[in-house]
Amino acid sequence: MLNVTLICVGRLKERFYMDAAGEYQKRLKGYCKLEVVELIEQKLPPKPTSGQIEGALEREYEAVLGKLPRDGKLVAMCVEGVPMSSQELAQTLEHWMVSGTSCVTFVIGGSNGLAPRLKRDAALRLSMSAMTFPHHLARVMLLEQVYRAFKIQEGSDYHK
Repeated sequence: MLNVTLICVGRLKERFYMDAAGEYQKRLKGYCKLEVVELIEQKLPPKPTSGQIEGALEREYEAVLGKLPRDGKLVAMCVEGVPMSSQELAQTLEHWMVSGTSCVTFVIGGSNGLAPRLKRDAALRLSMSAMTFPHHLARVMLLEQVYRAFKIQEGSDYHK
């Protein structure tokens, strides 16, 4: 069974996000061993300088590094990443699994994104869209897409 880790910068606060994420976490139990890790987003002043943002991203990067599993594939969720269809994500995960990958870690940054070093280290930079979404919504969307990928792999009619 694949180990999937989802590292999120920022905590869910709104009940509707918690409920939606919880539903997909529950559904994924039969397909993978899922761990969701929430990290504290670095506080910034109302109008931060680029240096302040870079510093915050570096501190978040260090926090992410401390939670990364030792092996496996790292997927950085970022707008400049590769867009994939649900079928392509399912194929990518399946390819990694049959190639011996036992762990896949997805990282969703906070409101300022991810540190460039993290994106550079990733096996895959994945984009959900050219649009910008709140990172809390991105978490729910990613959980749903991982669930959908497993359903596609099993040939379920969930994906139409």
